[in-house]
Amino acid sequence: MPPREHEMRLRVRYGETDTMGVVYHANYLVYMEEGRSGLMRELGIPYSELERGGTFLAVRKADLRFRAPARYDEELVVRTRIERLKAASVSFAYSIERAADGTLLAEGSTELACLRDQDGERRPALFSDELRARLERAMT
Repeated sequence: MPPREHEMRLRVRYGETDTMGVVYHANYLVYMEEGRSGLMRELGIPYSELERGGTFLAVRKADLRFRAPARYDEELVVRTRIERLKAASVSFAYSIERAADGTLLAEGSTELACLRDQDGERRPALFSDELRARLERAMT
């Protein structure tokens, strides 16, 4: 069975484009974050719930490769899946396509470290057993 993949659609807003009329490169990281947040919500682990419980997922690595430009008012499809799970980090993979024709616009990945509140500071920590189990289920 392939890993669970979350799919979301969004429309490019004018403010996300540059003077050449294409999506400014940093906005793809925002699209990836939206996809990741949606996947976590779908898994029953919204970030807001994690953070209320003292667990935080901090991006420590991001990779992005551009294939074709997206333009104002185009509908995009962001696909997100968990790629790898370690004791204290999780990696997500993304693809961003133009909805109208399926053209691959960008693909990327992020690695997030697990942090927990300890003595008033956030420090690296292992995933709880419950969180690890939920993330593992999403990979199968």
